[in-house]
Amino acid sequence: MITGVGASDGIVIGKIYKHQTKELVVTKETIEESGNEIERFLEAMEESKRDVEKIMARANIEMGEEAAAIFGAHLEILNDPELSSAIEKLIIDEKTNADYAAKNVCDSFASLFDSMENEYFSARAADIRDLSSRIVANIKGVKQTSLSEIEEEVIIVANDLSPSDTAVMQKDKVKGFITDIGGRTSHSAIMARILEIPAIVGTGNATTLLSSGDFVIMNGSTGEVIVNPDAATIEEQTAKIKAYNEQKAIWKEYRDKPSLTKDGGHLLIGANIGDVQDVNAAVENGSDGIGLFRTEFLFMGRNSFPTESEQYEAYKEVLSGMDAKPVIVRTLDIGGDKELGYFKMEEELNPFLGNRALRLCFSMPEVLKTQLRALLRASVHGDLHIMFPMIATLDELLKAKAVLRETQEELSRENIEVSDSYKVGIMIEIPAAALVVDVLAKEVDFLSIGTNDLIQYTFAADRMNEKVSYLYQPYNPSLLRLINMVIEGAHKEGKWVGMCGEMAGETDALALLIGMGLDEFSMSPSQVLKMRYLAEKIDSAEAGNLAKAALTCTSEKEVLELIGKFKDSDYKLIGMEV
Repeated sequence: MITGVGASDGIVIGKIYKHQTKELVVTKETIEESGNEIERFLEAMEESKRDVEKIMARANIEMGEEAAAIFGAHLEILNDPELSSAIEKLIIDEKTNADYAAKNVCDSFASLFDSMENEYFSARAADIRDLSSRIVANIKGVKQTSLSEIEEEVIIVANDLSPSDTAVMQKDKVKGFITDIGGRTSHSAIMARILEIPAIVGTGNATTLLSSGDFVIMNGSTGEVIVNPDAATIEEQTAKIKAYNEQKAIWKEYRDKPSLTKDGGHLLIGANIGDVQDVNAAVENGSDGIGLFRTEFLFMGRNSFPTESEQYEAYKEVLSGMDAKPVIVRTLDIGGDKELGYFKMEEELNPFLGNRALRLCFSMPEVLKTQLRALLRASVHGDLHIMFPMIATLDELLKAKAVLRETQEELSRENIEVSDSYKVGIMIEIPAAALVVDVLAKEVDFLSIGTNDLIQYTFAADRMNEKVSYLYQPYNPSLLRLINMVIEGAHKEGKWVGMCGEMAGETDALALLIGMGLDEFSMSPSQVLKMRYLAEKIDSAEAGNLAKAALTCTSEKEVLELIGKFKDSDYKLIGMEV
């Protein structure tokens, strides 16, 4: 058996296709005329940009903005004058060939990112290596093997799969993939989840142990690969696949049902989206609304800030597409690990604790006002909820509301219609905000807990840093007490509370959060029906007892043990585990 990291759920049985790209042999040569080599390099760069733009367009249509944003980052790298200048300088200074200069400089940039020992920067290094291969291939005029050319159903095995590889995969031909390297947050893993293709990464030696034509069973949940299984194992795993597919069919029956607990308690189960096209997935999965529209993706993969008109059209389409269901739109949240190629932010020692999200927007009032104008104009097309991120103090909230009020007054003077029923809310992702939730709740219509950052800031642990990944503890009693404090404090002020972080879509957390009284859950569209099905198995009173017990625990381990016992009760929380 081969084991790795389960990166995208699902069990599949199939034949191996080993993906090996042609090795581009690059040797240093001395050239007489640097100008010709620079011209070859610049032509290859332009061709590379056209390649990436085509892939980005396809990814946007077939996989949505989250996938396309990866290639937006690739374009930013290709358009970075520092990269081009360094390559041209090496060609001139050493009178060397373009392909050698391009590979040498790209390798140096990638090594620099690798040396930072940070998962985010490791992904950037992978991006640069992907682009390096593309640039060098275009300089040399070599056509690389493409996964788009696969003509039968296979499970792909590779040392790694670049974003470009996964973007051109044909979903109906690729049953799953297995790689030697990578983690759950690597681009290949993210793309697999977007495509809903089972994936196992970080096996270390899959390409050594597997050959094209081998028959395997892979479990993207457990990270296990069974090679050339016997008949009994195939029969056992086939039964599991059948049971899982039957379970998925049952979930689909919940598409048009209300989100209820076993005792009839009402919930809202919404979808997180990053682009207008994602609304289709939210509707197809029967989402109760949009719990988080990450508007930063409208700002990525471009050469300038989107105009008011462009934003208005996007917000109008989302609001109209959700047919009067609530749509929570988060104002621009960049900084930290999210940057824009056309907007240079000042370098900071710790960007996650720096000038990001609403703080950054306050320093760019025209950008914030443009977005708010577009949102208010679009408010007449649906049930708009405007949400401000990264609120730490009451003063910040009051300042944001003042800008919103000024913007609405401007539109009124221009005789532009604005809905009188739109709502205003904030994200709770900073412990300081959680501690004064009773004060903040008086000023808003709703609150949404962003657990990804709340965990990071509560434990003072960079969520992109593998060395402190053990501190990513969503079930730690300290975090649960903060969440409970937010829910209780908001409810005392008559305000509802949602959650839009990863924790909202975790099955183990569902009963806990129902027990605490969370009103709204927002998650990936593909999770909505599963969670609605599971919620119907949970009695609110029993969940309340579970939550009370969890809040008295002393460690995450104790909490998870409690949840395990709850799942083993007469009504299983998971319903069916494969």
